[in-house]
Amino acid sequence: MSPNLVLPPLAAYVHIPWCLQKCPYCDFNSHGVRGPIPEQAYITAVLGDLAQDLAWVQGRPLSSIFFGGGTPSLFSPQALGEILHALEQQVGFVADIEITLEANPGTFEQTRFQDYRALGINRLSIGIQSFQEAKLKALGRVHNGQEAIRAIEMAHKAGFDNFNLDLMHGLPGQSLEDALSDLTLALQQQPTHLSWYQLTLEPNTQFWHQPPLLPEDDLLWAIQEAGQDLLAAQGYQHYETSAYSRPDKQARHNLNYWRFGDFLGLGAGAHAKLTQAQGQIIRHWKHRHPKDYLAAKGQWIAGEHTLEADELPFEFLMNALRLTQGVPSELFSQRTGLSLEQIATIRRQAEQKGLLETDPQRLVATPRGQLFLNDLLQLFLP
Repeated sequence: MSPNLVLPPLAAYVHIPWCLQKCPYCDFNSHGVRGPIPEQAYITAVLGDLAQDLAWVQGRPLSSIFFGGGTPSLFSPQALGEILHALEQQVGFVADIEITLEANPGTFEQTRFQDYRALGINRLSIGIQSFQEAKLKALGRVHNGQEAIRAIEMAHKAGFDNFNLDLMHGLPGQSLEDALSDLTLALQQQPTHLSWYQLTLEPNTQFWHQPPLLPEDDLLWAIQEAGQDLLAAQGYQHYETSAYSRPDKQARHNLNYWRFGDFLGLGAGAHAKLTQAQGQIIRHWKHRHPKDYLAAKGQWIAGEHTLEADELPFEFLMNALRLTQGVPSELFSQRTGLSLEQIATIRRQAEQKGLLETDPQRLVATPRGQLFLNDLLQLFLP
């Protein structure tokens, strides 16, 4: 191992690839349910997948677990419990582990919230997107605004005092008043965390091929500015590009990503970033389609890439500079094994362009750098 490199914290991401139906804007690895979900077969595969990846653990307990999708709350508490039990027994947990479950506001999932809490899941991420019927219909969502509020009430009742709401803006036909109404209603539910982000049209989605009419750039900018003012006035800290939280309630799992920590990736299409004892950093990914993943029979890894030294600055900064406060400069060497001197010239160029703060103690984008993050990152491409 490089003398600079420190083995980073370890998290786990578990992917559940099924949804009630595929949303037209979604480019995630999700598949609409057609018939019964092969829940037990999938759990068996995930447990085998975990056993295959145990060599990467290297004595590190998990600092966080995130069940993403798809819609993980379609799986029974018993099924998720099997995964959690295996992770605890075979890897181990830190004492204050954060365990997040993505959930949609449908009535079916709400009835399970108390059971999920009893498993030790201590954080929910609820996919609201909007509270307005016309906007939800345009987005292809299967819930309505009242179900969204009811789901949040059920989360409170089940004992979840730490939860995120996913909310979009820049929706088809959305006005400034519409966007602020959604945001105000979300804040009234007292979430500890908000993921508030602009709808973008992604390749390989229905919206990409049949694009809806979205707000003009001037309106999008007005929504962004007014929304950020409202969030700040309500005490939410803008700590990452599209994430806002109460003090000390940042998503620890996401912070591990942005700080270039390690994570296991379990389930169909899940990606992992892992550091070897000798210092190499590996990214690997699992078979994407559920059928291929279930048929893998011990060969769940679909591909793997070892990051070369000249790729590491971009890979590290692509994550770290999403944080509005950046990261301590020393973290670059600890996570990559490289000396800061290796990026000194490009760093000065970025500072001269007004994209990076001239702070020797931190790697942090300026407000201009946050707005033009892609331009900033391009400087560090190999």
